[in-house]
Amino acid sequence: MYRLLYPLTLFLLAGSLFAADPFAGTWKPNTAKSKFAGPDPAPLKEMTIVSEGGTETVTEKRTTANGSPLTIKWTFPTTGGLVQFLEGVPPGFSSVIAKRKADSRIADQTDMKDGKLVATYHAVVSADGKSIRAVIKAIDAQGKTSESVVVLDKQ
Repeated sequence: MYRLLYPLTLFLLAGSLFAADPFAGTWKPNTAKSKFAGPDPAPLKEMTIVSEGGTETVTEKRTTANGSPLTIKWTFPTTGGLVQFLEGVPPGFSSVIAKRKADSRIADQTDMKDGKLVATYHAVVSADGKSIRAVIKAIDAQGKTSESVVVLDKQ
């Protein structure tokens, strides 16, 4: 499950074509309001989302189990499509597709590995724009499913 939390922001962020992208900004996890279904060896500390020129760029800052910093960075078209990893490719999948719903406060992501679905993400920015609630449904190698809910607060 932990490998599926790495690209959390990814699907959260299939950016809007509007200047006031509700996903853009700096976000920090609210662990008191979140529910994790598995261990995360590199917990998310902060993510920054920039929407510019029809492209969304996401940067996650994490800390590994041994205390060293880990940065994961990716980009994709704001209209949705395949994700291109620029730094720190997360393990556990071979392709990621992110897309924004017609309501620009909703985003979805699908992660595949060797042609098989490994996770889906559904994220919603709150009406006041101060938080994101993401539901992550994962399928492990044995076919067992799990569900995590991650809440992020805008900084």
